[in-house]
Amino acid sequence: MRHVIALDVGGTGMKAALAGADGELLHQARRPTGRARGPEAVVEGILDFAAELRAHGERHFGEPAAAAGVAVPGIVDPERGLAVYAANLGWRDVPLRDLLAARLGGVPVALGHDVRTGGLAEGRVGAGRGADRFLFVPLGTGIAGAIGIDGRVEAGAHGFAGEIGHVVVRPGGASCPCGQRGCLERYASAAAVSEAWAAACGDPEADAADCAKAVLSGDPNAVRVWRTAVDALADGLVTALTLLDPRTLIIGGGLAEAGETLFTPLRDAVRRRVTFQKLPEIVPAALGDTAGCLGAGLLAWDLLTSTDRTEESA
Repeated sequence: MRHVIALDVGGTGMKAALAGADGELLHQARRPTGRARGPEAVVEGILDFAAELRAHGERHFGEPAAAAGVAVPGIVDPERGLAVYAANLGWRDVPLRDLLAARLGGVPVALGHDVRTGGLAEGRVGAGRGADRFLFVPLGTGIAGAIGIDGRVEAGAHGFAGEIGHVVVRPGGASCPCGQRGCLERYASAAAVSEAWAAACGDPEADAADCAKAVLSGDPNAVRVWRTAVDALADGLVTALTLLDPRTLIIGGGLAEAGETLFTPLRDAVRRRVTFQKLPEIVPAALGDTAGCLGAGLLAWDLLTSTDRTEESA
């Protein structure tokens, strides 16, 4: 059976799969990145993991994977196949595409940014399916975005497209590691809500999920913290939809797990802010933590499709 290898590398763990042509995940596996052992060990762990997946495919499907796709965090140069920089993993300018291709017997390898890769999956087979224009915004430790256009995700001229978390929504506000003040992710990420709620309730272990539960119970401090985050998020999203005019706005990440505790006030807040703009459909992400793997598999299949077309026209 023809299949591809899909790898989703996170700051603490790796998710991997063998994916069929219809996007089905035929085999799934997980393991830690081992980042405590240093960046070289992380890279070697990725290569070993991919080689094990290749061997599994040969044993169970009668042939090795035809291609591979890998999604990584940080700054990525997909054209040159470089993992340029990732603070959590400690690497710089890692030629990951070439290293993987060599370990996997020379098969084509696609390298992508983790959020854009997850957004590709949400757009094609998840919550954005059928939408010609979408914006995928995961609310996690930070906030990023993936701009979907006709079945692909726009990376921008330098690979920085979609960084909505660094839109300034509160000028002169909280300082951000990026060097600005008042960035959206300092107010509306899951990490920001966790920090604000821990301070408000006096429990350093409290997090955003606890805040959402307290909102449901009517705790006034939780309602205040939550409203601050939702208002900031709505301001950032209205800026984005003014620029991009998406048909569908997909919200994912840890904060979206609060369900309608987030989506009901968020839809209302966005609706109040729009004037001439067209209000997009605002929906939760559908694929959860499989989005990265599914997207990496789609990148790999796209490589094979383009190769097949080239061979046919030759």
